[in-house]
Parts: sequence; structure tokens; C-alpha cells
Amino acid sequence: MSTPDWVRHAIWWHVYPLGATGAFPSGDKEPDGALHDLRRLVPWLDHAQRLGTNGLLLGPVFASATHGYDTVDHLRIDPRLGTETSFDELVAAAHERGLRVLLDGVFNHVAPDHPWAVAARENPDGPEAALFRRDEHGGIATFEGHGGLLALDHSRPEVRDHVVEIMEHWLERGIDGWRLDAAYTVPDEFWADVLPRVRQHFGDAWFLGEVIHGDHPAITAATTIDALTQYELWKAVWSSLNDHNPHELAWALTRHDGFVEAGSVPQTFVGNHDVTRLATVLDDRRQLPLAVVVLCTVAGSPSVYAGDEWAQQGLKEEREGGDDAVRPELPVDGELPADADQNVLALHQELIGLRRRHPWLYAARTEIEETTDRRLVYVSHGELDGTAGALRVTLDYGDGDAAPSWSVDEV
Repeated sequence: MSTPDWVRHAIWWHVYPLGATGAFPSGDKEPDGALHDLRRLVPWLDHAQRLGTNGLLLGPVFASATHGYDTVDHLRIDPRLGTETSFDELVAAAHERGLRVLLDGVFNHVAPDHPWAVAARENPDGPEAALFRRDEHGGIATFEGHGGLLALDHSRPEVRDHVVEIMEHWLERGIDGWRLDAAYTVPDEFWADVLPRVRQHFGDAWFLGEVIHGDHPAITAATTIDALTQYELWKAVWSSLNDHNPHELAWALTRHDGFVEAGSVPQTFVGNHDVTRLATVLDDRRQLPLAVVVLCTVAGSPSVYAGDEWAQQGLKEEREGGDDAVRPELPVDGELPADADQNVLALHQELIGLRRRHPWLYAARTEIEETTDRRLVYVSHGELDGTAGALRVTLDYGDGDAAPSWSVDEV
């Protein structure tokens, strides 16, 4: 397994299409022209370019029952998002602008309306019933207790073959790789079987696995997944800022560096579709730039969740519909909302530009130089394609009335 060369330069703009187009939670499941169509995202690709990103990381786009993660048909575009033509035009528009496209693959579970699940209910002894995991009572197991998410049996060859079919179908349609939703719940041997089969035909594809914690190098070695989501670093960034504890972030960066040293470069983020927005979770909004500095100056494949670049607010709550606030609708015309924080946007452009000028940061090593009760200094250094570099990053967390500050200097 080797990482495709293009990934070393990728910076992702992450969008949850059902929310961004207003298709969910409106409840409207019928096609309605341009209102919720995927083509509505095309004007936003110009924004992604101006931001400095060069990849489009899409949330679920396949036919589903509600929020996209309860798939009904992996081979059909959700009718709330338009048609196959809508999808093709979005991918073509992204590629015309030099943006790679990653799709969200939900392969751990399906909706109760999925044809396999319907057949299993109609005939509990039929072949489809054998394609699902069983709980302790012999019923179909669910994902983390959600009755609308029925867990597949990944030991079954029919399940493996179907996932290969799905992946290859959309790679053939022009995408560049897959985000593997809830990869941590799927047996390692499933990915180790499926992904090499797909790579035989699509050697330039990239696979990103969602994990919450764990030994990244061991997981990537066992699964052949290219990269894993770096939730530990995400947590340490905002938590250390809120607690004014640079030592927490220093510890997380040391662990992060160990992943990179072992050859497992994670996907990094300070916001995504599953967590409270950065501008909301921080107790002191003045510290927001420090989080973005970390994102853009340590190793990884960084992503910016749409709206975070202009300090969008949004609180995730542990209840039904609790994700809706962090997955809002984007304006139809691709223009920023009136309350967009232009200073935060300019900060993102500046730091993403720095990242683009120093592509060796993709697999940079990070060394902690100084940690005090209010200050963290680290040096990121590395080499890519014969070009080496080093950056010294200083984060001052602030103290009382003293505002937080940061600097990035070449060394």
C-alpha cells in the first residue's frame, strides 16, 4: 500500500450536501429542480478555490431514508439531491477547478428500507437475512443502538462483493476516493480484503477511515486504509484552549508525531459534520486563530468544514435532530452569508496559502520546543520531492485581558 502522490498536496473543503442544499431536515424527498440539487454546490466551488483548498470532501449523496447515513441504495443519487446528471456535473465542475472529489461511503449499516432489509423481514430464513449481524437475542443488530441503522455482516462474501461494486462504480464515474464511515466498527479483515481489490483497478484512489481513537499505524497496517481521522488531536486543540492548558496539546502533538513517524499520516480537522462548531465550542473566540494555525502547520491531510472558515456557529446536541445546527443550509448563490466573519476567512486563506507553499508539511515531523502554562512552541520540519523546510510555531494562549497570539517563522 502506498499513498497516491496527489494526496500529499490535498487540502479538503468538507460539505454535508443534504444540509448545504436544504434537502434535510426539510423532509422533502422528491426532486424539485434546482432547490436542493447537487448542482447548487457548483458556485461554492469557486469559494473553495479562493479559500485555497483543492479537494471536495462530500458527505452522503446516495439514496437514504433521512440524514444520508441510513442508505437505501448505494448505486443511486438521493432524489432529494437531484439526478445522476446532477452528480456528474458537480464532479466535472470540481475537476475543472482542480478539486479532487471524495465520497462518503456508509458500508457498516443500511436503512430498514434497504432492499436487503426488506427481504430479510419478509423471509427471515432467506439469503438476505444472512447478510446482517445478529444481536444477543438473534435479531438484526443495530449500529450503536440506532434502530434505523441495521448492521451488515462483513464476513459474508456477498457484502464484500457489493461494497467493491459500489466503490468501483463511483470511481469509474470520476471520484478520487472514499471516506469510510464508521470504519472503526467494521472488522479489519473486511477492509484488508475489499480495498486491495478496488486498488487493482483504481490504483490512484485514496481511502480515509473514520476512527475515534486507537493506534493509527496498527489500524492502517491491518486494514490497508490510507489515512484515519485524527479525533484525538481535534479534541486536544479546543480542549487545551478552553482549559488554557498548552501541555494537553503538546502531549497530543507528540502522539500525532508518533503516528507520522510510523508512516500513518492522519486526516486532520478542527471541525466536521459530527461535532460542535469551533466558533461555538471555544470559550474565548479570540483563540480561534490558534486552532487554525495548528491545523495548517502539522502533518496530515487537513480539511475545513464548510462555514468554519467564516466562524459559523453551531451546537451539536445528543438528541434526535441534534446534528441539524452544525449542518445548515448554504446560500443558494455561493455568496457568503451577511454575518460571515471576514477576518476569520482571511486568516484561513493566509494559513492555507502557507500550507500550499510548504507541501512538505503533509508528513512533517513535529518537535515540542517549549511548553509553559500559557505558551507552546513547536517546530515542524520535513522534506518532499527534494524540498526541505522547517517552521517554528509559537502559540500564546493569552492570560486574562492579554489577547492570545501566534507566529509562524521559517527556521
